[in-house]
Amino acid sequence: MRLLTRARLQAGRAPRAKRTADFDRAVAEFFMRLALEEAAKGLGRTSPNPVVGAVLVKGGRIIARGYHRRAGTAHAEVVALEAAGSKARGADLYTTLEPCDHYGRTPPCSQALIDAGVRRVITASSDPNPKVNGKGVARLRRAGVEVLTGVLKDEADELNRPFFKAMRTGLPFVTLKAAVTLDGKLATATGDSRWVTGEQARAWVHRLRDRVDVILVGATTARRDNPQLTTRLPGGGGKDAVRVVVDSHLRLPSTLQVFTQRSPARTVVATLEDPSSRKARRFLATGTDVWQLPEKQGRVDLEALMRRLAKEGLNHVLVEGGAEMYGSFLREELADELLLFVAPKLIGGEGLSWSGSLGVKQMARALTVSPLAFEQVGEDLLLRARLSPSR
Repeated sequence: MRLLTRARLQAGRAPRAKRTADFDRAVAEFFMRLALEEAAKGLGRTSPNPVVGAVLVKGGRIIARGYHRRAGTAHAEVVALEAAGSKARGADLYTTLEPCDHYGRTPPCSQALIDAGVRRVITASSDPNPKVNGKGVARLRRAGVEVLTGVLKDEADELNRPFFKAMRTGLPFVTLKAAVTLDGKLATATGDSRWVTGEQARAWVHRLRDRVDVILVGATTARRDNPQLTTRLPGGGGKDAVRVVVDSHLRLPSTLQVFTQRSPARTVVATLEDPSSRKARRFLATGTDVWQLPEKQGRVDLEALMRRLAKEGLNHVLVEGGAEMYGSFLREELADELLLFVAPKLIGGEGLSWSGSLGVKQMARALTVSPLAFEQVGEDLLLRARLSPSR
């Protein structure tokens, strides 16, 4: 199939095709790509809900668009229906996720589509939520609405990886992000890491922060780097994620920026200590939440922490350091994705390796990642890899 031009996408005009069969598929994919663009506008803002985009089409032209802005607000399909008004009758709806079929904070979208007189519904992903999972499509078909499923399913599934994982496993989607030198070092022997990568890579990371629910670091990184862990986009704006610092025994000073820098988002310290203890009160005084978690080998049980975050409705966790924390997530198979910025610099053997011990004694037991993708970001190289836990 020939590629669609950006001009056609922006104009909302469907492509022409020589054969009817090709035309139908081309049209479906054309409008679904527009729905995917709408869905992406909600990234980082809808948890615990998925991101969803919708486009209403009539006579080959777009009459309305919509996306889900945040949990508790109207779903994408309803946003589009309200924008279209009476024009929705007889129209086709393209949606990136199967319409919901249950009462939550909002009424079911499937019934809203039926009431609006929509002629046909084209979907990309199926919803793994057991309250939906095929029920929305079934209700539409019972009402005589034609339904086409699976259009650009892979692209739509990619957008909602965090939601799908949380729904299926009770664990959030975890991204490990590290900036390293060409010889794999996180910092010099003295701990100096400012800056490993260039400005463009650092700006890229702030755009990523804007799209995740949680930014997590270990106590060593918090002490050494004294980060704010906020989102700073060019021209201001952006959304701060929930900031989580893992400090098993509350040994950090409560004067660090992550605890004192004001943010609309919560700050959490995950620990083994009693939240009513004198140690904990230092952090509570700064407005920081103190979560007491189970112990595993003398430290905070990371899986228990991940499950707590998922129960709080936080689907996507970005881990930003340090080496010990990266190693723990890899050893315990809690990570799903690796983003490794590689800078054209060399430190040598004295530098600090980016990953802590993985307990690998034989090459045959080495952790493998796949697939690999590469992207140039300014002077640095971004390596993306998917982690596939054996369990």
